[in-house]
Amino acid sequence: MGVEGVRVLVTGAGRDTGRLLAVAFAARGAEVVVTARTMGAAEETVGVIRSAGGTAEAAVLDLADPASIAALEVDRLDVLVNSAARYLQETASPEEISDAIAGAGIGTVLLTERLLPLLRESERPDIVNLISAAGENGQHRSTAHAAFYAAKHAQAGYAEILSERVRPEGIRVISLFPPDFVQDGPRETGAELTAQSVIDCVLFAVGQPRDCFIRAIHFEQARHFEQRAPQR
Repeated sequence: MGVEGVRVLVTGAGRDTGRLLAVAFAARGAEVVVTARTMGAAEETVGVIRSAGGTAEAAVLDLADPASIAALEVDRLDVLVNSAARYLQETASPEEISDAIAGAGIGTVLLTERLLPLLRESERPDIVNLISAAGENGQHRSTAHAAFYAAKHAQAGYAEILSERVRPEGIRVISLFPPDFVQDGPRETGAELTAQSVIDCVLFAVGQPRDCFIRAIHFEQARHFEQRAPQR
């Protein structure tokens, strides 16, 4: 089951993994709504997609700002990809902590609730949450700030109960829990997980027939991640 003609909204698509997700969906025929905190970043991704022959439109969306979420204009939607997240180093300011938790935690909830009516009108609704292994119970391997763990646990908790409640409506809630990963690198045994591998998992799960519901994808961390922030 492909994604041709499917309307997909990707958060945090102005750079890095979010941009790669948007480009990957568009390359497979999806109509992509590219969102980012600034119109310039969103339009840059749209330009990449259109130059490759894909279909996309740009929109400003700041998940840490409820007013920005309320102002988002979308008339049709099949797949929501919650990929935006602010990574926090071991040392972070109060403002950075507040922004990270507001965006990943509160923002994910508000945006999903805002778009649920549109997803209920779709014949193939999916909600994809790119969470983190930091959102798994008992996981301590990431060197991120404890507040990043808090934000991701909030995201995971919402996804868990939402999946249970909307499943009777045919809405699949798919959550991914990758460890810290890099944008580029060799895709081989023993290497650090790459963004492209995570994206391939997203596309695989979304592309399954409707009788197949992949609720969560958990990743084995093959090696200890170096003491640095992932390029997300």
